[in-house]
Amino acid sequence: MPDLLASFHRQIRLGVGEGSPRSERTWVDGLARVVSTDPQDPWAMVDCPNGLGADPDARIARERDHFVGLGLALEWKTYSYDEPADLGARLLAAGFAKEDDEALMLGELADLVGNLDLPPGVVVRPLRTTGDVRRVRELYHHVWGGSWGAADGGGGREHEEPLPPGDPSECALLAQVLPDGPVVCAARVNLCPGTEFAGMWGGSTHPQWRRRGLFRALLSTRAQWAMDQGYRLARVDASPDSEPILAGLGLRRVATTTPYTFAAAGNG
Repeated sequence: MPDLLASFHRQIRLGVGEGSPRSERTWVDGLARVVSTDPQDPWAMVDCPNGLGADPDARIARERDHFVGLGLALEWKTYSYDEPADLGARLLAAGFAKEDDEALMLGELADLVGNLDLPPGVVVRPLRTTGDVRRVRELYHHVWGGSWGAADGGGGREHEEPLPPGDPSECALLAQVLPDGPVVCAARVNLCPGTEFAGMWGGSTHPQWRRRGLFRALLSTRAQWAMDQGYRLARVDASPDSEPILAGLGLRRVATTTPYTFAAAGNG
């Protein structure tokens, strides 16, 4: 196993996890269960960094039935080096649906830092208000067709309120057309305390604003912020659109990560 992947496996998958401040992670017989603590965004995830032992089908069924009993949609996050080697086929046989593959990319945060070259009239800044959160949701809904949750609509600027202080291990950013225009790109970075890694998540750009440097600008800003907190390495689950950008900056594809999902009752 390459050094970077070995560090990721040890520090993240066997260690502290992905670093989301709005979830709780517990171990059950060598499997990691991660459950959202945000009542507005219920979800659950399973990771099996230790493999599934002598009876993988029984363990898959147990996790599926556990979360069905809780009424939670479940994502089983797999990596291409997981055991058993036919884990994906076993999940499909258990009723899970395969989602799109992504590239697990790792590398130095310093390689991601560069000059910001923004289009005229666009600014990169942190999320500050409830309206910012709504506009980012609207962007995600537009880009991903609802897979990030439907835009909640309503609530004009007169209803915006400042966001409460956030978790110090997370930084969420947006790119907005000034002065009061739409959010055209958004992303966040989560630190993984006790490790060298910062996770880059949610990078999404409005289709009409792609190839104009916005993804790169938010990547650089997040990487610099993480470095300022003392972190050295980046992890990204990269789509086919973002993988070439990240590879050109020096990140390495070390594995493929594929989610398999099982819908909660009434949700599919």
